[in-house]
Amino acid sequence: MLAEERRRRLVGAMVEAGLEAMVVYGNAWQGDYLRYVSDFGILEGHGLAVVTADGACRLFLDSVVEVERAEGETAGLDIRLARDVASAVGGDLDRMANHRLAAAPRRFMPHWLTEAGRSFALEDGTALVDKLLLHKLPGEIADIRRAAQLADDGYGVFRAAAVTGRRQYELVADVEAFFRAKGCPDNFMIMGSGGVDVRGMAPPSPRRLAPGDLVTTELTPAVDGYYAQICRTLVVGRANDAQKRAFGVYLEAMEVGIAAVRPGVTAADVARAENDVFRRYGLGDYVTNKYTRVRGHGLGMFVDSKPHILEDVDVVLEAGMVIVVHPNTYHPEVGYMVLGDAVVVTATGADVLTRTPRELFEVPA
Repeated sequence: MLAEERRRRLVGAMVEAGLEAMVVYGNAWQGDYLRYVSDFGILEGHGLAVVTADGACRLFLDSVVEVERAEGETAGLDIRLARDVASAVGGDLDRMANHRLAAAPRRFMPHWLTEAGRSFALEDGTALVDKLLLHKLPGEIADIRRAAQLADDGYGVFRAAAVTGRRQYELVADVEAFFRAKGCPDNFMIMGSGGVDVRGMAPPSPRRLAPGDLVTTELTPAVDGYYAQICRTLVVGRANDAQKRAFGVYLEAMEVGIAAVRPGVTAADVARAENDVFRRYGLGDYVTNKYTRVRGHGLGMFVDSKPHILEDVDVVLEAGMVIVVHPNTYHPEVGYMVLGDAVVVTATGADVLTRTPRELFEVPA
């Protein structure tokens, strides 16, 4: 039902824009545009979907295995195997060459489809689809709420797994086993452990946890294709004074950032609210791109979607958007720390989805 509602919403937006067809691309890393229109989460190869103003959807895939999956996991699609998906879609579009056609995200399209000399022209329809991805339907928000609960539960598993001497990948294995047992095969997870030598998070390594380590993680499980994220930091043993002081800055920054979330403010306003806290404590250098990437980002059918929470992003927040606010960055006294919660933008502010306490957790050393 949700897939049908999404496609009706897309078709309505296309008709309003005067478009006869929308071509959408997806691959295994970023498949949110393709999944939005086809309800198919691609795992390998490349996929293109052509949605027409009458509501029909033709899905072109270059993998036999993916075609078999799509046939078993979707309904109402015309699924086609094509070793060269660009040429196959081009032949489809040749029959609509006299109509207005668009592509999303156009920058990801195979060059052959967008170069001059084709019988058809593909306008950039990225903004149209982005608007649909940003503004969630009630059913989409319900799935993200369920994913947020799963993220909270998963962090409980992570804390229990954080035992002195265990390797990073063993912690991740415990969390992955938990999520899969709950029917969640999709989770983006990175972590870090150590002290001032740790400047970020990464896929798990063989490094063993040691007393005094800061152990950070970002869990991003999905329910029915919709992701929620939580970021937390723990200490192996008792937190020292420097770690406690540092955590206080991150806690203040996240809470100020969440308090700034409401309709009408921009992503830049939220980022600035977070960053100003660090500046007040003389840590302004550590909110630059030398030490950190974003102060949060959108959530939905991709783990790191628009808008990015940065001081130069002027996207206006509106009710129905979902973001994660996380002032994750390096601290010169203790190393990399993280803290972040997923929130829904409501008519009056922010509804926090993740419920794990905002504290610097301690586990026995």
